[in-house]
Amino acid sequence: MSKVEFTKGQGTGNDFVLILDLEGSIDITPAQVAKICDRHFGVGADGLIRIVPSHLIPEGSAALKEEPSAYWFMDYRNADGSVAEMCGNGVRVFARYLTEKGLVDLPEGQVLHIGTRAGVRDIQKNKAGFAVDMGRWKPEPQEVLVSARGLDVARPSQGINVGNPHLVVALASSEELSSLDLSIAPTLEPTPELGANIEFVVPADPMVTNGVGKISMRVFERGVGETLSCGTGIVAAALATRLWAGPEAPNQWTVEVPGGTLGVRMFATEEGEHVGLSGPAELSFDGVLEF
Repeated sequence: MSKVEFTKGQGTGNDFVLILDLEGSIDITPAQVAKICDRHFGVGADGLIRIVPSHLIPEGSAALKEEPSAYWFMDYRNADGSVAEMCGNGVRVFARYLTEKGLVDLPEGQVLHIGTRAGVRDIQKNKAGFAVDMGRWKPEPQEVLVSARGLDVARPSQGINVGNPHLVVALASSEELSSLDLSIAPTLEPTPELGANIEFVVPADPMVTNGVGKISMRVFERGVGETLSCGTGIVAAALATRLWAGPEAPNQWTVEVPGGTLGVRMFATEEGEHVGLSGPAELSFDGVLEF
């Protein structure tokens, strides 16, 4: 039986088990990930993050081709053990781990490049905690109908890809949002080949105040279930709401989820529009795993 040190961390209640693998030698099976993330028999988490030097794994080599300074790679697994492309809350917790454990020095104003399966992500410190450039995004043209317990009829969704797939559903009221039963997975028709994270969104009244949009959201994460927060889902929800609102909609949003509030900002770059996510990230405790 081997022993591995771990750290528990969270960003607006989206929680993770983090494992440092300096030699790229820790091999954790999907079944072991699921056991570690189990809230009754394991540590309990929405996902597991292996922190590994990029040059030690094939996915990291691709990140280094994109950005040679992306020394660290975020190997992210969902709570069921499946591999995921990216996690917006997880990458901020990843940055918190690197800075608090003394692996990275990140003064304010400087950028930390992190490798992920969705590409390199740029991170900076800010007053909220960390701000992440989530890169480019794109709307998905296929309409998927979403049925969920608590909704009277299936609702159309807006597909948004921010490195991983999302379906955003607009609801009529906060009462509809609170009455959803997400203890079972919503049904999708047709079912996307890679599945999707599903966000249910209600705009504030008024939706825009002082040039900033505001929405509330709940999410069912692919391979996890309902979580208190989902960083990529928060970004997708803000992007979909802006699409629905039309050309006069703002490029800055606050998104309330059960775990807290995060900020989303859309901004122009030479390669096209990017979207950023900002919010807190904390480390909770350290421990040792045996498996």
